[in-house]
Amino acid sequence: MNARTEPAQAEPATPARPPIVRELLLVAGLFLVYKVGRQLAAGHTGEAFRNAHDVWHVERLLRLPAEGSVQSLLLHGDTLAEAANTYYATVHFPATLAFLIWLYLRRPAHYVWARRVLAAVTAAALVLHLVFPLAPPRMLAATGLVDTAHVYGPSVYGPPQTDHLSNQFAAMPSLHFGWALMVAIGLVVATRSRWRWLWLLHPLLTLLVIVGTANHYWLDAVVAGALLGIALALIRAPRRTAATAGRGAPAPVSVPAEKPVLVGAGR
Repeated sequence: MNARTEPAQAEPATPARPPIVRELLLVAGLFLVYKVGRQLAAGHTGEAFRNAHDVWHVERLLRLPAEGSVQSLLLHGDTLAEAANTYYATVHFPATLAFLIWLYLRRPAHYVWARRVLAAVTAAALVLHLVFPLAPPRMLAATGLVDTAHVYGPSVYGPPQTDHLSNQFAAMPSLHFGWALMVAIGLVVATRSRWRWLWLLHPLLTLLVIVGTANHYWLDAVVAGALLGIALALIRAPRRTAATAGRGAPAPVSVPAEKPVLVGAGR
């Protein structure tokens, strides 16, 4: 009998990071699809305004609070309106990118999960942009709302007739809100700090900004939240491990040694 023992190898405490080049291409592709997809949905002006009137009336039937109640808070001074416009224009992409980079470096398993969820929500949103063009409330006279970006600046949009860099009729769903909510949920799930729930202030502030600046209706955020909920139900988050238990670097995980395995005993 030629028997020998081979020690069982312990599994790594944290999952390996995906190849960085592949991930850079995937994330860059996600942002590119977002921009190009919105361009494909451009136009359809008449349909976009008809849908806008329908959404406005549905909100009133549902007795949702008027978007003007939020905007009135911003119109007390130029500084607050400018701050909201700046937040809308500058936080959306950088915050999401920083979120993905942090997860990639510190929580690889959560990174893959978050990237898949964001991709699914973005793809579903682009389909809705194509089939349901929607003029934002700042364009709809019936709302009585002010285009704060045009009046106070800064603005990321030009006149709809000459703006060929963005689709201004892609209001529903609001990816500003959907992505912000995913950033908060992802950080709450991936960390253990007692302060982690404060990340929910990010989507809350984003919601107030997109409504107060008249770029989105309440229902745009509701639909974005619903799409995110479906994606989260279908794409499950990884289980918590000891690597997420601490506030700092991942803690090492001790793996109990297994008994030696007899090799060749049955020959």
